[in-house]
Amino acid sequence: MINEEQAKQMSNAPGFVAALDQSGGSTPKALGLYGIGEDQYSNDEDMFTLMHEMRSRIMRAPAFQGDKVIGAILFENTMDRSVDGIPAADYLWEKRGVVPFLKVDKGLADIENDAQILKPMPELDTLLMRAKKANIFGTKMRSVIHRANRSGIEAVVAQQFDIARQILAHGLIPIIEPEVNIHAEDKQAAEDLLLECLKIHLDKLDDGAQVMLKLTLPEKNNHYHGLAEHPRVMRVVALSGGYSREEANSRLAQNKNMIASFSRALTEGLNANQSDAEFQHVLGQTIDAISTASASG
Repeated sequence: MINEEQAKQMSNAPGFVAALDQSGGSTPKALGLYGIGEDQYSNDEDMFTLMHEMRSRIMRAPAFQGDKVIGAILFENTMDRSVDGIPAADYLWEKRGVVPFLKVDKGLADIENDAQILKPMPELDTLLMRAKKANIFGTKMRSVIHRANRSGIEAVVAQQFDIARQILAHGLIPIIEPEVNIHAEDKQAAEDLLLECLKIHLDKLDDGAQVMLKLTLPEKNNHYHGLAEHPRVMRVVALSGGYSREEANSRLAQNKNMIASFSRALTEGLNANQSDAEFQHVLGQTIDAISTASASG
């Protein structure tokens, strides 16, 4: 069964979703931006330990609370670790009032028809059972659309919804993320096709089923406004997609019924060498700014 208190928070509460889910391929870059170079760890275990220390520092910060950060997306390695001796997902909800999600995809397949679907996930059912046992509320999986190619976009959306049904069957809420590359020359045309495909597949979901949508901030303000009102949609969240935090917040504030789910834009300005007071000050300002932008639309 879905946690009804968490479902209510994700459906209606003001605030945004923190994306703390950098995985194997993106972790070195994330650590580098945080001020930890590749010369400071010698293997994956050390790398993930350093990454977990960064994420734990964020989670412990006084500003990281459910009044503004309503949810957080974790990497599998984070779900399996603890914060202050408490399993990460339980720490988020019990100590911070933040609803825990899990990134479940295994990365992107090669580009085909100007899009990248998800790599196969043969162990997904096992992971979903582990997630449910760990008190995870929902999941996230990211595909990428590079051009306004109908065949590619249809393949991305169809796969996302097929896997979403598998996730729903485990009593978890899927975040469907068909990212549109912000550098696409025909980005608005791609977003038009994506909206069309999303509506078709949402209408096909079973009565009572709900998903979340994580979408690139659109070229046309309020392009996805109607999706938030669809009975199969719990919430529409926005990814920063490579925009600076300032631009991402500016774009987000122009879109109704859309809240942030930022990753790099959330950690922008944080550094391993900052004192706790300085780290908490920077993060607090960031959380305030993203929360305000999320409420402005």
